[in-house]
Amino acid sequence: MALDTTLAGGTDRARALTLFTAVVEQGSFSGAGRLLDLSPSAVSRAIDRIEARLGVRLLLRTTRALTLTAEGQAYLQMARRILADLDDAEQQIADQGAPRGRLRVNAALAYGRLSVVPLLGDFAALYPHILLDIALTDTLVDVAGGQADVAIRFGPLADSTLTARKLGETRRVIVAAPSYLARHGTPEVPEDLHRFNCLNFNFRRVEPVWPFRRDGRDYALSVKGNIEANNGETLGQLAAAGVGVARVGSFSVADEVASGQLVPILEAFNPGDVEAIHAVFVGGAGTPTRIRAFVDFLAERLR
Repeated sequence: MALDTTLAGGTDRARALTLFTAVVEQGSFSGAGRLLDLSPSAVSRAIDRIEARLGVRLLLRTTRALTLTAEGQAYLQMARRILADLDDAEQQIADQGAPRGRLRVNAALAYGRLSVVPLLGDFAALYPHILLDIALTDTLVDVAGGQADVAIRFGPLADSTLTARKLGETRRVIVAAPSYLARHGTPEVPEDLHRFNCLNFNFRRVEPVWPFRRDGRDYALSVKGNIEANNGETLGQLAAAGVGVARVGSFSVADEVASGQLVPILEAFNPGDVEAIHAVFVGGAGTPTRIRAFVDFLAERLR
């Protein structure tokens, strides 16, 4: 009966619209009453009050059927549209409170496997309505062109319309396996690398030189080797297998260095250069909450 009392005061228009559409769709007061847990008489009185407030007849009642008047037909169309708009508005607010939808994430192979993937279970637990679609590849994707919602990139960022959020940074380290150094000796100065097999990246943007610092002066040294790869994890694995020397991000060989499979070399000449790690995405007021939630999560966990 609470619905009837509320309608009597004319204060709850949304409920009035819901009740009216229920009567029309169920074809009777009793059917609407069963749907809304009201008595048929309460439904009838509520319709009377709606009509009295509007000053028009909406329904023609007979013992066998209810018939919409022209005004009733117009009221029904507007009621359905208003109720649909209310549903949409509530869904949008709910989406802001609980981000949902597919989220396409692109991350560098090694960094994604070692640093991002271990965090995804926690993220999925926090945001169960987000469908994570993650691709690990060292090939750059076009975020602005819609190939990914969020991409995690290393190094300097090209000028673009994308928004970037810094997640951290990684220093570079030159490593080799103890077995390799036992066979070939340990380089004492960077120039000694000319007689070592230096494993390198195959990116076009990567120069075929390694940077060093001696006596406060930075310089670059050309190196050569017989294997190239597109990610630091692969180069680290090759170095751990005794194939050669590699210069990679420290995160990609942290476990191997900790276990003694790899040892850093030429640290006295390390220029201390670091690569910044960013999450990039299309920013702006219309950025979906699922994107902001994911970027905020990574920034907090990877800080």
